[in-house]
Amino acid sequence: MNDDVVTTPRDRLAQDMRAVLADAEELFKATAAETGERVKAARARLQQNLEAAKAQLLELEQNAVARARAAAVATDRYAHENPWKTAGIAAGAGLLIGVLIGRKI
Repeated sequence: MNDDVVTTPRDRLAQDMRAVLADAEELFKATAAETGERVKAARARLQQNLEAAKAQLLELEQNAVARARAAAVATDRYAHENPWKTAGIAAGAGLLIGVLIGRKI
């Protein structure tokens, strides 16, 4: 996969987490040898990447909540508009689960 082309929020998050890990490794290596400008620069990049990763996580969480709400609203609307279909689907699913649970292995 090309790192320049990120197609989904999950891919962006993974890319951000890889950058955070790489910067953390560099920070640890740098602090073992010296404590000058190199350490300050690595810490600054690490902080920036942590903030970007947190923002991505928040965005993913908000998107997931919005999709779950939309699915719940659509399901509720469908159930109210088609009560008999919904009851039939629920009964069929219950029957299938009952058969699977009741099977002898």
